Amino acid sequence: MDIEIYNAKNSKPYGKCHVTENTTVSDLKFAIHKQIPQTPKAERLSIRLEARGKQVKDSETLKNLGVQSGGKIYIKDLGPQIGWKTVFLAEYAGPLIVYLWVYTRPYVFYGNLENAQPLGLTAHIAAACYTFHYAKRLLETIFVHRFSHSTMPLSNLFKNCSYYWGFTAYVSYHVNHPLFTSPCMCTVYAGLAGFLLCELGNFSIHMTLRNLRPAGSKVRKIPVPDANPLSKLFK
Repeated sequence: MDIEIYNAKNSKPYGKCHVTENTTVSDLKFAIHKQIPQTPKAERLSIRLEARGKQVKDSETLKNLGVQSGGKIYIKDLGPQIGWKTVFLAEYAGPLIVYLWVYTRPYVFYGNLENAQPLGLTAHIAAACYTFHYAKRLLETIFVHRFSHSTMPLSNLFKNCSYYWGFTAYVSYHVNHPLFTSPCMCTVYAGLAGFLLCELGNFSIHMTLRNLRPAGSKVRKIPVPDANPLSKLFK
């Protein structure tokens, strides 16, 4: 069957695309770009049933969406794309670099302050925790996470990195400051114990979510607890 393809922004027609009623939205994107070369590449396309309608899921078929021969499909260009894994790696590598830069080169940020004391044990513990956390996130991005979408808009990279990198700079500025005064060590060790427990819990949740999605699939399931007691929070 032939369907009409329109620009969602200005409702101008692109042309016709020949598909079957069992064609999925994901396959439709590739068919549109192949048959109508002037349209954006498949990974940049957002498919809608109405010009101002919501984006439909990639797994839907034209039959399930009620699209028949001669029907209309609207497409929107999502702009330049970047891989989800690449975005995550940039988000998490930045804080690791920024924090350790402030930690090992404090004079770059503070200059030579009078009465400045060397970094104390609390600052060293904080640096170790920050390093552990983001090294863990990087390794999880490479070996654990399974993404349902291969790409995301490139603009999100700058937004997400600004958040992670900016707050890391803010935290590291205060914790590594030459005039930083540590709380009592009982508080520090209690915080460290809480940190380690939360890191273990965070890893447990990521593994539970990973196991819900078979490799190479885009399956979405409701998470349920498994043998790991920390996953009981899913209840």
